[in-house]
Amino acid sequence: MSATSSRLRWIPRLTLALLAGPVLAGVAGTVLPGLGWLPALGGHRLSLEPWRDLIATPGLLRSAALSISTGCGATLLAFATVLAILCACDGTRALGLVRRLLSPLLAVPHAAAAFGLAFLVSPSGWIARLISPWPTGWERPPDLLTVNDPWGLALTTGLVLKEVPFLLLMTLAALPQADAARSRTVALTLGYGRTAAWIKCILPRVYPQIRLPLYAVLAFSMSNVEVAMILGPNTPATLAVRLTGWMRDPDLTNWFRAAAGATLQLALVLSAIGIWRLGEKLAARLGRSWIFAGGRGRSDLPLRLIGFGLAGLATVPIITGLAGLAAWSLAGTWRFPDALPTAWSLNTWMRAAPDLAAAFAESLKIAAASVALALALVLASLESGDRNRERATGAAMHLLYLPLIVPQVAFLFGLQIAGILLRLEGTLAGVTAAHLIFVLPYIYLSLVDPWASLDPRYATAAASLGASTNRIFWTVKLPLLLTPVLTAAAVGFAVSIGLYLPTLLIGGGRVSTLTTEAVALAAGGDRRLIGTWGLLQMLAPFVGFALALALPALTWRNRRGMQVHP
Repeated sequence: MSATSSRLRWIPRLTLALLAGPVLAGVAGTVLPGLGWLPALGGHRLSLEPWRDLIATPGLLRSAALSISTGCGATLLAFATVLAILCACDGTRALGLVRRLLSPLLAVPHAAAAFGLAFLVSPSGWIARLISPWPTGWERPPDLLTVNDPWGLALTTGLVLKEVPFLLLMTLAALPQADAARSRTVALTLGYGRTAAWIKCILPRVYPQIRLPLYAVLAFSMSNVEVAMILGPNTPATLAVRLTGWMRDPDLTNWFRAAAGATLQLALVLSAIGIWRLGEKLAARLGRSWIFAGGRGRSDLPLRLIGFGLAGLATVPIITGLAGLAAWSLAGTWRFPDALPTAWSLNTWMRAAPDLAAAFAESLKIAAASVALALALVLASLESGDRNRERATGAAMHLLYLPLIVPQVAFLFGLQIAGILLRLEGTLAGVTAAHLIFVLPYIYLSLVDPWASLDPRYATAAASLGASTNRIFWTVKLPLLLTPVLTAAAVGFAVSIGLYLPTLLIGGGRVSTLTTEAVALAAGGDRRLIGTWGLLQMLAPFVGFALALALPALTWRNRRGMQVHP
């Protein structure tokens, strides 16, 4: 083993420590104040007083129930939608179209997507305008509660629309490892319908590979803040939204109650994951009986049509809503029920330009720093695995998903306290460190498959010509993987741009990014200003992906082979 390989061996362990360490420490820093122990605020002994205060809070049960119903409902609906799309489209040209439509939507921040949906379905939104006044007779916006409804239907819809692209792409990435194409061909040859073939032959092998992404979707849906603030109910709000308010309360005695509430949020999410796991075992037992029954399911055309329809429903609302953001940002005069503005203007952009520029600069600095650090750690970890012939274990993958499965409010509160003690609260360094915890897993997941797919004969040929391992990494592997590396960087950039709660809590309200400023406008009624901020928040990640596609094409414009091979 070379000295360089020995030096790199500790990088993967450092990477996992940077992921798991802050999360576990943050959870401890949340649970202990929830039990009354926070010496900085006079809590010198363990006590159940914070829990008594929490239980006595009006509307707590309703808030917890909303978190459970919207989170579990959104996860189930998103998973069912992905299954229906794949049953209908897998193995057809339609799947390529669906993938091209949904992939860009993954880069849209949750807040921008939520604003777009709100502009679409609100009483004065585009849908109401398009059907007014001729079929409805509405000359004024109807008195309908389509956004911020007390049942959380708008919130659930927004979560489903945003999580379907993520789950679909995770499932598509797992299909080659499940030998899906050959399994489907064999099943169709034996007379199975497409839907039965996919569910009976492919799903049992794909599901274990998408289990952790599903848990991440469940945890996020139950504990999200920004989407719930924009689309969710207000009286009362979901548990995570109320916790965020308590954490930012100037009355620091509320921190004990907030810590107890964050612990409750963690318990709810872990319980939901446990129940989901039991559901998996029950579904597997029932599914085996169904599979052994031997039904071919040939008459599945209605089910496939439903799948095609759901593919359209998963794309059209977000795309239309985002177009609504653009329209409102440029609207001059736009009265109901006009479908389009009667006058267009750049006044809102010019009025907001100084604030937009400042927030964009802060977002860019934080995203660039967190992505650069994450890329360095991930590339060093993958290279270390090659040199030392080590691969990520199942335990390592579970640790990788830890920041995505543990609710943000359950450990960011503890990190906020640590940031105050270390004097990092309200600093770019502190916010960047918090972003790194979330950016790193996505960059690793984006790079691990392209890295593993790289033909090792390139490195072998270079080594046979006398190249060192370092030279092979810099002059062979990285050039060949330029497109995947830049794509992973664009994914990390999009994740950082969209992060709300880490920026709000660790930044202490003193670090203003595109997302924090856009969500802050949700309480106001200026749609033109919201459209302007939401549109820029949406465009920023797309610029990153555009560069990830353009730079390799420009770099290898005179090398046809490199244009074909990523």
